[in-house]
Amino acid sequence: MPFINEQLEHNKEQQQQARYKNEAARASRFTFNPANVMDDLYARIIGQNQILDSIEDVLFTVKADFSIDNKPLAVVLLLGPTGVGKTESVRVITQSILGHSDNFCRIDMNTLAQEHYTAALTGSPPGYVGSKEGQTLFDIEKIKGSFSQPGIVLFDEIEKADKQVVRAIMNIFDTGKLTLTSGVKDIDFSNSIIFMTSNLGARELERHLEKQSKGWRKFLPLKNKSQSRILDNALTQHFDPEFINRIDCVLPFNWLGDNHLDDLVNLEVSKLNSRLKKRNAHIQLDNEAKQYLINKYDGRYGARDIARIFKNNLNPKIAKAILASPDESEFRVLIQDRKLIVTSVSAQP
Repeated sequence: MPFINEQLEHNKEQQQQARYKNEAARASRFTFNPANVMDDLYARIIGQNQILDSIEDVLFTVKADFSIDNKPLAVVLLLGPTGVGKTESVRVITQSILGHSDNFCRIDMNTLAQEHYTAALTGSPPGYVGSKEGQTLFDIEKIKGSFSQPGIVLFDEIEKADKQVVRAIMNIFDTGKLTLTSGVKDIDFSNSIIFMTSNLGARELERHLEKQSKGWRKFLPLKNKSQSRILDNALTQHFDPEFINRIDCVLPFNWLGDNHLDDLVNLEVSKLNSRLKKRNAHIQLDNEAKQYLINKYDGRYGARDIARIFKNNLNPKIAKAILASPDESEFRVLIQDRKLIVTSVSAQP
């Protein structure tokens, strides 16, 4: 049965390709709509409009389908401090294009911090255990995508990887392929959008913003150009020019300032209500409760800190309220006696 299913899928791909080639006027073989992807990104990624504009350019270029043969569809580096939306952007793009936020091949580069870990990507050398099987960390099915959908790959925290690992990845950018050490197979990336993330320059940027917030400088507007320059300098100090030169697009994410906190809280409330739907429950926060949560925010950790604040301070109270009143569907979060409480709407006076 697995063979029959594979053959049917292959035949379907062949039919799609034949139909594509025979159409006199074709827009693209890819079925995703870049405008719809961008709607999802603007709804979920806060404070990064310039970055999202650049991502839009990448998506439309991929959609138009005139990329160079034998190279990835796009190679994009998302650069910036933690919690600003780098990995989340990839997840949103994957959700919008492929239907599920986990349908991409993610390689955690933090696990490849030593030279001998290159074998985790390229497979064991001949004579070593696993060499004949061509074992690799890569999820080949997610990488190759399909005729109508691109594969999506994420090298997360690329700066953590050993230089030999980075060189192996650089070869992918050049040829669109990775030949496993065993020589038994190639992994084809020519139908893939490759993303990388990096926290390079985050500490320097934090020091810059702390300096900016003191004395007379606090009255000056934060300049995105200054932030971009700090991140770019960190990038060029860490990676060889040959590696940087093979990246199509380097996108420096901005630090999330206090002016974004209200939007971040509203976004987290929206996510929470989406999860509460399966319990037929819904919450609303009054302004005082929002400010209570905002006051706990630590800017060093970005949007992830807002999620952590909800998880530790609000979610347990919501859980207790739902379990205490299972027939209720509407709950309100408010402050009483300087404490955060959750109560059903019907129980309020």
